[in-house]
Amino acid sequence: MIGDNFSSPAIAGEVARPVALEGAKPLSLYIHWPYCSRICPYCDFNVTRDRGQASQRALFDAIMADMRRQAEGLGNRQLASVFFGGGTPSLLPPDWVAELIAQAGDLFPYTDDIEITLEANPTDAEISRYEGFRAAGINRLSLGVQSLDDAALKFLGRNHSAAEAIRGIETAQTVFGRVSLDLIYALPNQTLDAWETELRAAAALGIEHISPYQLTIEQTTPFGRAVKRKLWSPPEEELAESFYFRTLDVLGSLGFEAYEVSNHARGKAARSAHNVLIWEGVDYMGIGPGAHGRLTRNGARTATVAEKDLKTYTAAADPIEAIPLTPSEAEEEALMLGLRLTEGVALNRLPNLPIIEKATPLIEQGFMELTADRLRATEKGRVVLDRLLFELLG
Repeated sequence: MIGDNFSSPAIAGEVARPVALEGAKPLSLYIHWPYCSRICPYCDFNVTRDRGQASQRALFDAIMADMRRQAEGLGNRQLASVFFGGGTPSLLPPDWVAELIAQAGDLFPYTDDIEITLEANPTDAEISRYEGFRAAGINRLSLGVQSLDDAALKFLGRNHSAAEAIRGIETAQTVFGRVSLDLIYALPNQTLDAWETELRAAAALGIEHISPYQLTIEQTTPFGRAVKRKLWSPPEEELAESFYFRTLDVLGSLGFEAYEVSNHARGKAARSAHNVLIWEGVDYMGIGPGAHGRLTRNGARTATVAEKDLKTYTAAADPIEAIPLTPSEAEEEALMLGLRLTEGVALNRLPNLPIIEKATPLIEQGFMELTADRLRATEKGRVVLDRLLFELLG
């Protein structure tokens, strides 16, 4: 399994690791690194321009301290996944990544098949670091390819070419084995046939996991401002839905299962374990400026939100706000996350929601299905999932 890939001193070194006690609950870890070499015009994440590492060590130290502080009092836990997101965490020096992974292992025992993912871009500079990240303990790479078309990449503000993307994918596969790539569809003037050609080209590279995302226009981004000024327009809703269904058809024919709204994998072993754990309601620590987490403390599901401002996060003795969720809030969140999965949400996660009554008309209309223990959205329903949730929670 995944754990068999480990050979890094950061994981298999001389430091004594915690030993999981019987009945240890799984835990995931998300680490947010906010720096990017370029800010993409569609991005509304908590990111900032990378202006060199001289000022970044203080943030790194704050992230290490935040991880230790949040780990206190969590009890008997076992680390099932680590995910480095951003921003562009592949701008981190590999030895810093190794330090973070090593500390996580010092705080919690690993599961035998722990998945440790890092998001990266296929630029020449980042490709040169892949071996270092592998040595640091990364065993899965998520590549922000976004497109295999040079004109689309220019429109999306990416700083790599289609040739670099292919080179990055091929290099990543030789280094990591487990590689995922992100692609964006429903661009202005994009055709369904052009999108299908792109999907087939990506699959032909031997990738095990593809995450296709519809271009989302956020008002606060340059794209949002451009659309507001009517400089260009995204596809109409009906065409956007056609892109979604073409994606399902093409990837399905190529051996990819749509196990989640925007994630396709060649079988269960190729799924993103970290994301599945989150959607199924496993506790996770969110570390880094602006990061969100969900932890069970004193028997209550608790939302954690980190200070977004980098300077404030770095200087704060405790940059985390903890907000206990009410039982109904926790169940509503479980419904929203669980319905993203093809298998749906387990009914035992929703003991107090009047979900069956509200789901009945949606089932009759073919948007949902109900079994003895799960409620799931159909293929038809997943494309309008926000509307289904409005009906179920309204």
